[in-house]
Amino acid sequence: MYCQIVRGIKHGYTSYSLQFCLNTRHKSQELNLWQTDLMVIGKMEADCVAAYFGGKNILITGATGFLGKVLVEKILRVQPGVTKLFLLVRATDDKSARKRVQTEVTGREIFQVLREKHGMGFEDFIEEKVCPLAGDVMYKDFGLDTAKLEELSKDVDIIVNGAATTNFYERYDVAFDTNVLGAKQICAFANKCTKLKMLLHVSTAYVCGEQEGLVLEKPFMMGDTLREGTHLDIESELNLIKHAQMELKANCATDKAERKTMKELGLKRARHFGWPNTYVFTKAMGEMLLGHLRGDLPVVIIRPSIITSILKDPLPGWMEGVRTIDSVFLGYAKQALKFFLVDPDTIMDVIPGDMVVNSMMVAMLAHSEEQAQTIYHVTSSMSNPASYMTLRESAHRYFVDNPPRGENGEPIRMNKMRFFSTVARLRAYMVIKYKLPLEILHLFNIVLCGVFSRRYNELSGKYRLAMHLIDLYAPYTLFKGRFDDMNLEKLRKAKEQNSDGGEYNFDFDPKTIDWDKYFYMVHFPGVLKYLA
Repeated sequence: MYCQIVRGIKHGYTSYSLQFCLNTRHKSQELNLWQTDLMVIGKMEADCVAAYFGGKNILITGATGFLGKVLVEKILRVQPGVTKLFLLVRATDDKSARKRVQTEVTGREIFQVLREKHGMGFEDFIEEKVCPLAGDVMYKDFGLDTAKLEELSKDVDIIVNGAATTNFYERYDVAFDTNVLGAKQICAFANKCTKLKMLLHVSTAYVCGEQEGLVLEKPFMMGDTLREGTHLDIESELNLIKHAQMELKANCATDKAERKTMKELGLKRARHFGWPNTYVFTKAMGEMLLGHLRGDLPVVIIRPSIITSILKDPLPGWMEGVRTIDSVFLGYAKQALKFFLVDPDTIMDVIPGDMVVNSMMVAMLAHSEEQAQTIYHVTSSMSNPASYMTLRESAHRYFVDNPPRGENGEPIRMNKMRFFSTVARLRAYMVIKYKLPLEILHLFNIVLCGVFSRRYNELSGKYRLAMHLIDLYAPYTLFKGRFDDMNLEKLRKAKEQNSDGGEYNFDFDPKTIDWDKYFYMVHFPGVLKYLA
């Protein structure tokens, strides 16, 4: 065995058996006993984590996403002795899959440290270690042919399922295919793997919906919902989708009408059962199926909160894909967004992408070959909470020191963003600032026989979109919960911290982060460099 794993992880107290109040959590007798148990047993050192991946064959889905790229790069950099990384990507054939991986994964800036390390041999190293597969998690056996599937099932030691559609307002059928049926197909394949040691599934902390107070690291059971008096039947939801598709086809619906109908259906079903949007609703169903179908498989479910740019390793500030807080920052940088729906005193739960990947790799080692399911909140709101006020003050100070310039080359004066702490207040502001002028324009348009029709329709559409986004993002910008991370804290205690900042750094402790310094010196420069 590479390292001695602490009994506190495999046989210790689970987070949901420790009913701590927020203000007394670290004073409890149970926590003292738990810490004592951890000190008795050995530690996992960073080199043990890297060593675990040596000689392994790993299947990774979602490798073209932000987190997937960080994971692939990290494994290849710290453990060149990994046997093979099979990357399942959507493509017409393996040649197209290879080209897509070269373009969207290994060709990205995050691989520059690895590229420099191998020099002229980088492409050969990637060719040897990375095997792109053309397929899709939504299909049975991922759409692979029988021979390839059999070979893969004999070779794979670890599966990491990061494939997901993360659009809050996604079509119900599209989100269901990837986030629900994808989890089902992953589980079906995992049960065929003869030497599987670990199945790690990436979910989201916000599967809890709009829960307030302490959100526990506990699993979903089949049929669970977030609204009292309702019962969720996943098979019925699939039949509902199929029925809606048949009706749309029978009515010869346009592509636009079909998209709108399926998006509205997803949102309607999510809210019926207590979830705020289609994304978190389907991710919760995916967790349910995984827990129900896993059998004796060793399963780890990682639930990150809002993932932000890389903190340290390998490229501070690097990121891809605009998150909610980044779209706000970019809008503020251009002075196109001067207000936002958020309570400035609300906790903003964010976690750097490299910390998420570090926790994933340590968790895989900790629970390898363990016939159980373990859930981790990879979050910061309990260990090191940051408020939206910190974000606003850091952003304002950053632009005072680094002012953006207008077309004339002169510095743009940056005003502090205005925050609205309730939906009602923001709606009232929107009515006065935008809706009333729109109505006046509408009256002029009628009097002048439609002269302003195009302009009115354009502005009216933007107003409706803004109001829709307010409803869609309110559950997150006004989120009142805090994510219990006791399971993750046990994992941290079981691993010896490596603080040298080298390539074998597996730190995932948010308590080490100075949020103001991170936003000012790492995240904001990264957003402007990689996303603007």
